[in-house]
Amino acid sequence: MRMHKKSHLEERIAACGDIVTVADMSEKNMKLAAMAKDRLPLQKIFGNSNPVHLEIGCGKGKFICEKAAANPAVNFVAVEKISNVLVEALERAKSEKLKNVYFLNCAAEVLQKYFDEGAISVIYLNFSNPLPKEGYKKQRLTHPKFLKIYKNLLCAGGRIIQKTDDKDFYLFSLESLKSEGFSIVSVCENLAGNPVEGDVETEHERLFKDRGKAIYRIEAVKE
Repeated sequence: MRMHKKSHLEERIAACGDIVTVADMSEKNMKLAAMAKDRLPLQKIFGNSNPVHLEIGCGKGKFICEKAAANPAVNFVAVEKISNVLVEALERAKSEKLKNVYFLNCAAEVLQKYFDEGAISVIYLNFSNPLPKEGYKKQRLTHPKFLKIYKNLLCAGGRIIQKTDDKDFYLFSLESLKSEGFSIVSVCENLAGNPVEGDVETEHERLFKDRGKAIYRIEAVKE
């Protein structure tokens, strides 16, 4: 189903301009777009040099806002390419007066445009679209082409934490991470029955658990 554009969308995003960078997507070639460096001034944005955690695909912002509120000594950057969804996350962060959250309105393909190598300590991939059709495999956010980008962004010992309700996507991600040289720290095939301390539910996660679906979790480390 096509999502209706939210009323006054551009004005609402502009009102949150101090906590978001909206990507210039005039260059349709993603490789060329990523090469045009436009580094986020993280020290200026957050006013400190605390570790930076990155969520790719933040949706309406439940996860990132709760994480930020619970971890004031960590800086969080949340990425969401669909502005119609992102606006709710922006307004939530504003209303909660969170000082350690910043947002990027961009595609994952161009993340190297905004961060120095090794700038990120943790990457969260929460319920990314599993894109089950074979022809869409290269667009999955744990495909090796994306993992190469994440490896560049992560510091030594940096982690990727993925959650999904799709078993095939979970298995695909495991193999992709191993093939790209990540060490698998932990896996869980029933997160509801084996909760992880400090974990935060997303909007989708609560819905899936209520339906009795299994939640899969992977934690991997860059060597």
